[in-house]
Amino acid sequence: MTADQPHTFSKIAEELIGELRHLPPTEPKRHVRRPTLPLADLVEQLMVKYQVGRPSPEQAIREFWPRLVGPANASYSHAVAIERGRLVVVAGHAVVRNELFLHRAEILKRLQKLPGCEIVKSLNIRAG
Repeated sequence: MTADQPHTFSKIAEELIGELRHLPPTEPKRHVRRPTLPLADLVEQLMVKYQVGRPSPEQAIREFWPRLVGPANASYSHAVAIERGRLVVVAGHAVVRNELFLHRAEILKRLQKLPGCEIVKSLNIRAG
């Protein structure tokens, strides 16, 4: 603790002082105090987490989707996200969903050749 920073009491001590002075609590009981982070660090963490301004495997997949599954199937389906090594694909038509399901091994081989997409181990084809 430096001279320019005031002394901070524990939460229990603040509650006791408040009761002694007949002041209502200003924070909820379950409120957890965390240190304040600089805004630049927080923004950088979010940019890395959500891959803002950086190439992502999902972007590469969406760009090459018609070549991966064929133009007819690509018009009724799209790749949504990569979750735990699994590519989530939404198919808007039952026939297209079945077609993608039957050719998923071949699609997966093509997909893994794209840059950054080696992490995809399987396809999860959903109706939508």
